[in-house]
Amino acid sequence: MNSAGNPYAAQLGDRDPMQVIAATPDVLATRLAALGTRADQPIAPGKWSPRQIACHLADCEIAFGFRFRQALAEERHVIQPFDQDLWAKPYAASAGLTAAAALAAFKGLRAWNIALLRGVSAETMQKTVVHPERGDMPYRVLVETMAGHDLNHLGQIQRS
Repeated sequence: MNSAGNPYAAQLGDRDPMQVIAATPDVLATRLAALGTRADQPIAPGKWSPRQIACHLADCEIAFGFRFRQALAEERHVIQPFDQDLWAKPYAASAGLTAAAALAAFKGLRAWNIALLRGVSAETMQKTVVHPERGDMPYRVLVETMAGHDLNHLGQIQRS
């Protein structure tokens, strides 16, 4: 199941990526609720807080959703990478970017992305997508990467 091109393959292991991504919203909600006000405390010096991780997951859901759709629409779609630290700058300054707001956005976007992915055929999962830093990969690696990314950040929150 782990594919070349997935930087989160170790986190995913042999787990089914669709099961992981379907479970993530509830796991995230449970972990954030357990933290309460501690969700605003960085998990380590110089690291994001669980609230900021939730904001990052919501932002990444937008990016993954765009990638999924562009890769379905185009032949050999070239993925546009982004700098997560630059995207994260507003997390510290904006009072509106709460854990609750991030979770609500994440849940809605994730449900929409799962609905899309459930309709992708096994043949299309093999369609070639190009990552400028990692090269050619099958479409399914995008899904596996999302799942491993989820597990990575859920683990960070769990350890906070």
